[in-house]
Amino acid sequence: MDVQHDLYETIRAMPKIELHRHLEGSVRLNTLIDIARDFGMEMPEYHPDVLRPFVQMMPDEPRTWQNFLAKFRVLRQFFLSPNIIRRITREVIEDAADDNIKYMELRFTPRALCNSIKATPDEVVRWVCETALETAQAHDIQVRLIVSMNRHESVEVGEAVTRAAIAHMHMGVVAIDLAGNESDYTAYPFRHVFQMGRAAGLHVTLHAGEWEGADSVWDAISNVGSERIGHGIRAIEDAGVVNVLLQRNITLEVCPSSNVDSGVVKHLSAHQLPILVASGLPITINTDDPLVSGISLSDELMRVLQYLPFTLDDIKQFILNAAKSAFIPDDERQALITQFKDWLKI
Repeated sequence: MDVQHDLYETIRAMPKIELHRHLEGSVRLNTLIDIARDFGMEMPEYHPDVLRPFVQMMPDEPRTWQNFLAKFRVLRQFFLSPNIIRRITREVIEDAADDNIKYMELRFTPRALCNSIKATPDEVVRWVCETALETAQAHDIQVRLIVSMNRHESVEVGEAVTRAAIAHMHMGVVAIDLAGNESDYTAYPFRHVFQMGRAAGLHVTLHAGEWEGADSVWDAISNVGSERIGHGIRAIEDAGVVNVLLQRNITLEVCPSSNVDSGVVKHLSAHQLPILVASGLPITINTDDPLVSGISLSDELMRVLQYLPFTLDDIKQFILNAAKSAFIPDDERQALITQFKDWLKI
């Protein structure tokens, strides 16, 4: 009997939640090939294995942030029409449902999706929302959307993105996010942007404590009032920051394989996850970018079991933490928690 195979199948069959997945990093390779062929993009051969090294971290490739971000520079060349954006949105949700994810908060960056076609953030958000609503209903998965902006871009871009997010709250947008280079760009200039979003009823999550230390997490909490932290693994470098996270019950959206692929962690077995869990912080496990890391959420959970000192019961707790941290109204969140307790038998 193959114990590892049986364990993986158990995880595959388990109802799951994902809170940190980027639309732009979740595209199917075959879809990229179709786009390249349809738009006459020059390639030696229209085959997934030809394109793969340009959009996915390869086994022998150095794990650096430069190599990791280079994949996104290639990916952004493929968002060439509204129909492509709709197709990718549909397929990302289909793939999540196929992995038995029952609730997902999918984030996307309108600026990245609209650059090539000169669309407005409002148009991009509408295309994603319409497709997500339709696809989720057809595939028995709850999907909420998080609209993201980048630290290195202007505050004016952030304002436009936030206005688009507010305008589509009735279509599933639940939060706004700040991503990008945390080492060189503080969240402080965007504080009024997030105040505007929060005043309209949007939740707030920020990428922090990944490529920069605990001070980046403190920046996200103190200047912007982030309710969750994307990654956040370097919070453990400052006990004071950990205490604030604990006091405010701020959940970390941890993405272990992505942390390795971007060079933040040398190897999965050296990941800070056990220390974070031991500190008492609410932790969730996520993929970040399934295409770039070549994983599904089931793969990610399996890796956590293989390389770190966790059990299947711990995996269930990570999933339940995600239910408790979902950006949905209290009554819906409680129903989600109750449903997952029943499904997971905890």
